[in-house]
Amino acid sequence: MMNTLETVYNNYWGHYLPHMILVGISNQTNRTRDLTTSQIKMRRGAEFNQDTGGAEKFTKYIENELIPYIDETYPTTNYRTLIGHSYAGLFTINMLINHNSLFKNYIAIDPSLDWDNQKLLIEAKAKLKSENFKGKSLFVSLAAEQLHMMDEKVTINNVMKDTTEFTLFPRSIIDFSKFAESNKKSGLNFSWKIYPEDLHGTVTLPSIRDGLIFTFDWFQFKNPPKYNNPGTTVEELIELLNNQEKIYAKNFGYTVPPMVEELFNGYGYMNMQMGFPKKAKLFFEMGVKYYPKSANSFDSLAEYYESQNDKQNAIKYVSKAYDLSGNEIYKQRLE
Repeated sequence: MMNTLETVYNNYWGHYLPHMILVGISNQTNRTRDLTTSQIKMRRGAEFNQDTGGAEKFTKYIENELIPYIDETYPTTNYRTLIGHSYAGLFTINMLINHNSLFKNYIAIDPSLDWDNQKLLIEAKAKLKSENFKGKSLFVSLAAEQLHMMDEKVTINNVMKDTTEFTLFPRSIIDFSKFAESNKKSGLNFSWKIYPEDLHGTVTLPSIRDGLIFTFDWFQFKNPPKYNNPGTTVEELIELLNNQEKIYAKNFGYTVPPMVEELFNGYGYMNMQMGFPKKAKLFFEMGVKYYPKSANSFDSLAEYYESQNDKQNAIKYVSKAYDLSGNEIYKQRLE
């Protein structure tokens, strides 16, 4: 699933998604042991001899070992999103219901809410009814291409009428999702989606894409055509960027640049090429303002001044780029 997450992120960051640190927790060997929320001895009418019910212990590993390690190693914030598929989807919903101080957002892909006679499902519905989940976000998906392994006549339209063990999995997801959708008092930002042409093994790709876009709906630019419109003034662009920064601060809980660095550069060069130097300067200067440790931002601003035949400032900002990075490319430009 990590490769799928990387594919979605690489295609959607910038306009749709913020820059993120992607952390994959590989657990192919002990998924049943670590991701299930209670111990069982029977499953689907047969004896179940695997280790189960270790979700609380695995949660402590994430809380006490993994997150501190990531925070100590990388430039992080406490704004985190948890994504899980199948048993990990069950684990994801358990984290939201019982440990939601660790993550802000949750994406549960085809979660195994049928586990242990819907024990977590029952608990989750009770807590959504009695507790406040304002500020939390959850996206749930259901793969509906094959709802009943033995009966093709069972479809999304009639699956809730089926009472066999084979359909408990999809019925549990539908039951939970309809309850969460209708229970507005919980404050949970919730959405779910059925994928009629996907199987349990293929639903991860569209679910991650749709889940992340739903989760970060507020991150997407407001009035994006205005950034590309030649008629938009510098003053209007400043207002747009200020408003975007306010939206980000409100949702992240801390100050965030109104654009990722690459977009400041992109809009700067676009306006240079279109013959709008004042707009180009605005974007390049904001790139330097918001990303003061980026050699590339200073070099871009130097290119702007070079295009305006202002060699003194061009040299000044290329020098800064070289001081920050020590990259020989900037030294050659200076010479």
